[in-house]
Amino acid sequence: MREFAVIGLFAGLMLALAATTGGLGGFVVAVLLGTVGVLAGLQLDGVIDVRAVVRSRNRG
Repeated sequence: MREFAVIGLFAGLMLALAATTGGLGGFVVAVLLGTVGVLAGLQLDGVIDVRAVVRSRNRG
């Protein structure tokens, strides 16, 4: 992983930690926010292009 991806992962996990109330719901929130953080970091690193994926979904 690259620098922004790791930073995004930690940022997402920290947000998840703040939003977590515990139990299974907290685990799901942590996984979702961690995934969002990694995707944002990979986008900033230029590894993936999220806009291209969203653009292709709108075309049908």
